[in-house]
Amino acid sequence: MTFTLRCRPYTLELKHRFTLAHSSRTTTPTLLVELERDGIVGRGEAAMPPYLGETQDTARAFLTAIDLSVLDDPFAVARALATVDTLAPGNTAAKAAFDIALHDWLGQRLGQPHWRVLGLDRDATPATSFTLGIDDPDQLAERAADAARTFRALKIKLGGEHDRDAITAIRRATDVALRVDVNQGWRDREAALAELRWLADRGIELVEQPMPRDDREGTAWLRKRSPLPIFADEAVQRLADVAAAAGVYDGVNVKLMKCTGLREAHAMLVTARALGLRVMLGCMTETSCGIAAAAQLASLADVVDLDGALLVQNDPFEPMPFADGRVLPNELPGLGVMPRTR
Repeated sequence: MTFTLRCRPYTLELKHRFTLAHSSRTTTPTLLVELERDGIVGRGEAAMPPYLGETQDTARAFLTAIDLSVLDDPFAVARALATVDTLAPGNTAAKAAFDIALHDWLGQRLGQPHWRVLGLDRDATPATSFTLGIDDPDQLAERAADAARTFRALKIKLGGEHDRDAITAIRRATDVALRVDVNQGWRDREAALAELRWLADRGIELVEQPMPRDDREGTAWLRKRSPLPIFADEAVQRLADVAAAAGVYDGVNVKLMKCTGLREAHAMLVTARALGLRVMLGCMTETSCGIAAAAQLASLADVVDLDGALLVQNDPFEPMPFADGRVLPNELPGLGVMPRTR
């Protein structure tokens, strides 16, 4: 029996406008994917913030062009996903959707959650941060105080005109752990260093991608002088980028949608550790399908940022287990993705 692949476009509606240093949006397009065989349905997702360059149409075109005979032996995962990866460059979110759906199918076929198949410790999952986009400082302070009642860490987007005002307002509202993400928003290394020193004095834990991704020399200069750990996000997309981050960054942010899915994300996590890099496991704004996939690997990370489904108001899947500030993989076979019934 052969596999059947189905795709359905879906638009995620965000609870709040999400503003970064380079963009602002109230929705995120995604493509929901199903791989079915032998009565088992594996579910995947391609979440595509517009700045990444993929669309529902390009993702659907890529996925429907796959010759599903590549899955004649669905347990030959490495061969199948390597073949899919060579079909066209880019299309990383579409490739991730295929990878996620296949791993969900395999786990259900085996009757085990994917984290257990990998031999990982679910109880070692770190707490997730909760993300706040660039906004009016007073609004941010109110939202931060509210989020701090549930989450043990907040991630604040910077790179706007009122960064210091925002952090000052948030710090007045709560003493919860804070991390910041600049999304390449700073250009001048001396000014960036001054900001990092100021942030360190306010107890910030780490900073993501302060400088442009292609400014390796500037980032290496900044890292040598920074009082805070610097993590790569945009500068590290796939496995081949991890080795190049060593010596330039202190850590890397691994996201399934930019690295083609679970198989490569796992390799990136292991490689980063071997190179002495710290690891963050992150996400886009996604449904609980994409978050369920990433959560399978969360116990391998030092820092977790898996709040994507918590930022949307029309998640079509049942929420992930959440306890003591942690988004946990559940005990169900595969990825445990269940369509919402209420």
